[in-house]
Amino acid sequence: MRAAVIQFPGSNCDLDLMNALKELKFEATLVSHEATDLSEFDAIFIPGGFSFGDYLRSGAVARFSPIIAAIKKAAAAGKLVVGICNGFQILTEAGLLPGQLMMNEHPGFICDEADLEIVNPDSRFTNQYQKQFITIPVAHGEGRYVADATTIAALDKNHQIIFKYRKNINGSINNIAGISNKVGNVFGMMPHPERAIEAMISSDDGRAFFTSILNK
Repeated sequence: MRAAVIQFPGSNCDLDLMNALKELKFEATLVSHEATDLSEFDAIFIPGGFSFGDYLRSGAVARFSPIIAAIKKAAAAGKLVVGICNGFQILTEAGLLPGQLMMNEHPGFICDEADLEIVNPDSRFTNQYQKQFITIPVAHGEGRYVADATTIAALDKNHQIIFKYRKNINGSINNIAGISNKVGNVFGMMPHPERAIEAMISSDDGRAFFTSILNK
């Protein structure tokens, strides 16, 4: 699978993501936020970090980058679009996913491991997991997922909630850690599966996230 990893000024998880993708046999390429064409790629990944310094709100400036139009075009064509941490924030700011990521309920940067529940095991991002609970690193200051009651009800009804925190570390509504769009090809999560592909350094619970994508 040909994958693009988008680099914004301030991205700092791009190389971690490239390493994970290549480890799991993706054909991965770094692509500048100034690019305007993603037609050669099957999947687009937006990594974590602090795009444009996270000024205003996290992801609020990045949504004006030239690459966003190409990402929207790819999503509309049914290609996979994945946003991790800051990437999730960018996807909500760009209107590709509903809701918004706000400052953690208890202000401050959380850098820890989070226990997650796989709520939808049949998604394009979880279909290779053989267990319901996993442990994935988190690192964010604005990870509290919020949306109005109508949106939350729709996410639940349409099985768009993919991951939940077992312990609500940041105050997210309904413990939400990761969601997809209604079609299921656009996905965002705050935890970092690319940092959990080697059991010897923490956890390998992120590997099945990527193999699930390859198994689409």
